[in-house]
Amino acid sequence: METAAVREAVSGLMATARDRLAALVAYPSVHDSAEFGPRPATDAATWVAGAFADAGVENVERILTSDGSVAVLGHTPAPPGRPTVLLYSHYDVQPPGPADEWASDAFTLTTRRGPDGAERWYGRGSADCKGNVVAHLTALDAVRATSGLGVGVRLIVEGSEEAGGEGLEHLVAERPDIAQADLILIGDTGNVEVGVPTLTTALRGVVNIEVAVSTGTTALHSGMFGGAAPDALASLVALLATLRDANGNTTIDGLDASGRWTGAAYDDARFRADAQVHEGTSVLGSGTIADQLWARPAVTVIGLDAPATATAAAAIQPRAAALLNLRVPPGVDPRAAGDLLAEHLRAHAPWGAHVTVTEEAAGEPFAAATDGPGYGALREALAEAFGADVVTSGQGGSIPLCTALRTAAPHAEIALLGVEEPRCRIHAPNESVDPRELERIALAEALLLTRLAEPGTAETERAGA
Repeated sequence: METAAVREAVSGLMATARDRLAALVAYPSVHDSAEFGPRPATDAATWVAGAFADAGVENVERILTSDGSVAVLGHTPAPPGRPTVLLYSHYDVQPPGPADEWASDAFTLTTRRGPDGAERWYGRGSADCKGNVVAHLTALDAVRATSGLGVGVRLIVEGSEEAGGEGLEHLVAERPDIAQADLILIGDTGNVEVGVPTLTTALRGVVNIEVAVSTGTTALHSGMFGGAAPDALASLVALLATLRDANGNTTIDGLDASGRWTGAAYDDARFRADAQVHEGTSVLGSGTIADQLWARPAVTVIGLDAPATATAAAAIQPRAAALLNLRVPPGVDPRAAGDLLAEHLRAHAPWGAHVTVTEEAAGEPFAAATDGPGYGALREALAEAFGADVVTSGQGGSIPLCTALRTAAPHAEIALLGVEEPRCRIHAPNESVDPRELERIALAEALLLTRLAEPGTAETERAGA
């Protein structure tokens, strides 16, 4: 009866969920954005704070963090003998990219059919991560409408996760009290495919490296000097080519790239469809796809400073630069890996080209412990909400806050889940969310919060010990 009532409550809230998501997506809340300025992010934080206060979270506050972003915090104390659950997500988003690559306005939530014919809601942040914010809200409302909130709730919704989340990391270090909970739900991942409930148990760490190559002091006429004068752009291309072997494996001197993934596999055909790889184009690496994604380092060229083809002159370039994104699996220090990448770049520059390497902020990898009572209760709730067995997966993305939360609250169980799945195309044009995923994640969270309030559950007994 309890399950049916909660399920009915969540279903009845889905129109409200869409309205909330539309309102939140409308804010172009890109942190530290020259294009949009600070106002949309500030306004989004205000909206989030008001929405969670309306959903029954007490002591909601907005805190300006060290990186200029606003974190939204809240705390409803637990009744005696009941556990506390921390709900995390973020309201900042990636830049939308070129407007002409979107089929509809990036900041207007738009309903249309996805590749499988099912309804999807399109807009920047619809999945990553405003969809997860709305899932938390929907779960809280459903619990309040049925049994009433019988557990403690902490809330952390940050505003600079996509830019590294340093502000919130500093805040958690300064105020570890805001992280004290029995179970922490990180709403910023998702399922391996639509309808398959998934708990993410491993996150890659990340470090960005900018490499600049210089071969002279001025551009040169390619007819007068080409053939003898060193070309910085060609030098950079040759240097970047040393970071992969013929099979596409990452080849950074001194960095192990032989790890194996022991969790759920990633089928080749499904990966090709999810990644929209051209027919006849190879999937990279000599291991399995899961090995490549979740157990091995991967370096990606994510930006180039070079003349645009439309305006390029017939000239030899004296300088070129690239931004590299290095992802590393749990067990690998991203700063040490970044140092190895920097050493590799300096050692392999062709023709004596001058190389300058700048390392940006790093995010730690994370591996979750999955044997606690909170995890067990969450697995049961997810399986019931989805009507399917729960699988575990890695996640190529990084959530630096996980390590900070583990340090601040070492006794807490940390679980990663959410509304994202491959068809969401997070960080890309035409990002979207499947409303069925949002509904099922909200249902799972609502069932979890309801059951943790019942005397005699393992998590309740532990919290009251």
